[in-house]
Amino acid sequence: MEADALAGEPAEDAGSAAWLAGLHPADGEGVVFALHTGAGPATLTWLPGLDAVLGRPGASGNELCGRLTELLGPLTVHLPRTRPGRDFALEQPYDAGDGARRRIRLRARTVGDHGRATGLLGVVSAVSEDLPGHSELTELADRYRVLVELSPDAICVHEGGVITYANRAALDLFAARSPADVVSHPFAEFVAAESAGLLVDDIGPAPVEAVLKRADGSKFTAETVSVRTTGKDTPSFQVVIRDVTTKLAAAAAVRTQAALVTHVSDAIVTVTAEHIVTSWNPAAESVYGWPESEALGRRIREVLGVDLDPEAIQRAGGVVAQTHHRRDGALLSVRVSTTGTGDGYVLVCTDDTARRRAELHYRTVVAALDEGVLVMGPTGSIESANPAASRILGVPAADLIGAACSTLVLFEESGRRIPPDELPSVRTRRTGVPQNGLVVRLRRPDGRDVWVTLTSRLLDPDDPRNVSVVTSFTDITERRAISARLAHDATHDPLTRLANRTLVLDRLERRTRGGAVTVVFLDLDKFKLINDSLGHPVGDQVLRIAGERLRRVTGPGDVVGRLGGDEFVVVTTGATEAEQARVFAAHLRSALAEPVNVHGRALHLDASMGIVLVADADPRSAEDVLRDADVAMYQAKSRGRGRFEFFDVALRTRMQRRLRMEQDLRDAVHSGQLWPAYQPVVDLHTGDMVAVEALLRWTHPKHGPISPAEFIPLAEESELINVLGKFVLNDTTRELAALRSARGLDLSLKVNLSVRQLDDPHLVPAVRDALATTGLPANALTLEVTESALMRDTSAAAEVLTALRSLGVLLAIDDFGTGYSSLAQLRTLTLDTLKIDRSFITGIADSHDAAAIVASIIAMAHAVGLTVVAEGVETEKELILLRELECDQAQGYHLGRPSAAAELFR
Repeated sequence: MEADALAGEPAEDAGSAAWLAGLHPADGEGVVFALHTGAGPATLTWLPGLDAVLGRPGASGNELCGRLTELLGPLTVHLPRTRPGRDFALEQPYDAGDGARRRIRLRARTVGDHGRATGLLGVVSAVSEDLPGHSELTELADRYRVLVELSPDAICVHEGGVITYANRAALDLFAARSPADVVSHPFAEFVAAESAGLLVDDIGPAPVEAVLKRADGSKFTAETVSVRTTGKDTPSFQVVIRDVTTKLAAAAAVRTQAALVTHVSDAIVTVTAEHIVTSWNPAAESVYGWPESEALGRRIREVLGVDLDPEAIQRAGGVVAQTHHRRDGALLSVRVSTTGTGDGYVLVCTDDTARRRAELHYRTVVAALDEGVLVMGPTGSIESANPAASRILGVPAADLIGAACSTLVLFEESGRRIPPDELPSVRTRRTGVPQNGLVVRLRRPDGRDVWVTLTSRLLDPDDPRNVSVVTSFTDITERRAISARLAHDATHDPLTRLANRTLVLDRLERRTRGGAVTVVFLDLDKFKLINDSLGHPVGDQVLRIAGERLRRVTGPGDVVGRLGGDEFVVVTTGATEAEQARVFAAHLRSALAEPVNVHGRALHLDASMGIVLVADADPRSAEDVLRDADVAMYQAKSRGRGRFEFFDVALRTRMQRRLRMEQDLRDAVHSGQLWPAYQPVVDLHTGDMVAVEALLRWTHPKHGPISPAEFIPLAEESELINVLGKFVLNDTTRELAALRSARGLDLSLKVNLSVRQLDDPHLVPAVRDALATTGLPANALTLEVTESALMRDTSAAAEVLTALRSLGVLLAIDDFGTGYSSLAQLRTLTLDTLKIDRSFITGIADSHDAAAIVASIIAMAHAVGLTVVAEGVETEKELILLRELECDQAQGYHLGRPSAAAELFR
């Protein structure tokens, strides 16, 4: 400690100077001193006169410094833990240099800053030894008082439960601003409720842990020792209080650390400077397979399976990755952290084996993926790329690393290039929102375009500070091409490559929402004949040629489609007025009419067309419009083919009735609505009824009788005619057989066959079964076939008629004169009867020409052995003339109307 003499007063502030001035003794024998223990070496300084006070005149500064330092010892021992502004007074004996014994009085105040004492400022003076009251007991009391006042532990005295004394440490502990905040207050006021009984009622010398309160109401945990200092009458206690909050926190921290070491998943090992294991936690046992009892005391290389140098690890930054060995020899990937402890090292060994294995597997899987994977760093540059990414992008992996993501050229499906600041990875980095399943077109450096489906997401979504992005993408170029082909195939006719029904309806739906259009529905006339006679390959070629011609003569914005079979449709916006549509339809017919050369044969095509004009804002759906065009086409076909018809509402009504009647007719077969009527056939020579012609009648439950002229064509078109024909054959043969047997009648039955029945392979078996079931003689049944049906395919008709003739039934040609047949043709068909069409009989009595034609027909028929029957006889004159012309039989309203059997034979 340095010593020096002060020329002036060493007060540090005005308050200390005033306090110091009050301490100067009147006789001037006191000497001011100052002790500084702050930063740097401690210094002790004083004013002149110290040698006289200490009884050592002329002593050196070092000697005086040592003497004064010895005297200040009781005050400086706890100085670092004392606050500034504390006042102390101390008297103690002192042996002067002349052998005399003196008492030295020290009065001092602590000085410093920031709440910490850094020195003392005071006065040292000599006290006469013979002052009254000074004894060894007094001296001891003084020393005790100084020790208590300077004690770092809080000490207070309470008498009768009221505090009578509190040292400086107690005032600090209770956060008192002055002694008055503590002294004279009940001691219980500073004891928390949970510890009040413990401190007041259960007094003892053993340390007690209690919860106390400060003057501001805050609580703290303290260790207290309470000692009784007086008798039972007025109990007085001295209480030593030590704040153990920090101690308890430290103990809890130690326990926490011990628990962490015990339960942490990392192996924690402590070793000496010689690398001998001194601690080995449970995780180390699990990781390395060594029990703690066997690991302790071994060298570190034995239990870790590797030469490990903690000093070298510290020089390398404190953390290294190593390969260690378990006790069973298994390899471990370990991350080792080390720190020195003064007498050794602490090693923290993290087993990364599973993670590194997972990373290896991940790298292997990512490298093997067909899906490209890029990782973009926070700056937007590519940090990693797998082989698939390099292959899809057409860029070597080495060139990708470090490249900015903005170098990727992407286009939307619409063809718009995606700006660099809108790239999926950039948007994900900016917003944190994943971009999933985007379909984009990628332009490679070689100019080739690749379609990919792309996803971008944050590499670590749970870390908002991590703005790295992983982008994955799959090459769907081939898949997209296949999908495009499949989509094309799904919407186009495979034979003609025209739009199919689905695409036509879709385009029509769009066109009708955008303005007026015209729909032309086409059906090739007599295409079935081409298909049946020349074969399906020729028919397919004809369809392809027809489709190509329609496409060639329509506009680029028109839709040409094939709906199936020989049905085509054209949707155009170029002919939306009626007259324009007529010209357009004629143009289509003209293109189809050009000769078609297929396999060396020239074929001529024509079509029946239905036209629908669709106005702007038409409420009909595309299905409705197409249906209406079909209705109009059917109308054109029924009126003679090779023509076109416009659709109107009345036509739709008729067609809807037709559809309803067709369905009702199907139901009528099984519901008893159909019944046979019989029209008499009279022998003109005898006037007797020799036969009846069976005619089908339909009584509708809602509409009443339905004309055969309406429902028979329906049956022929829908192929119900075969069902009706079988019904009539079975019902009439059964009924007539019963009448013949019951009444002894010799009547024959005439039943009509339609052209479709001739094509039915079940016709001959059905006739055979009807005759066998009903018992009607075969020669009593005459099957009538129209002349037009026989002339449609003479050879096929001859084959069927021959088979029927073999059953023994008779055959007749009906409506003769309407089918342009010749008698020579009729001879090949082995017929029995010829029925002259009613168109020749009506007016025969008034027309010489008609009579001549009928006479010639009768003569020619008789020449080949045919029985002649005249149809539609309406008058007596017609009947008389037919007898004169030697006609064999006749039927008509004049001879009898068709009626039910019960009415006809009553």
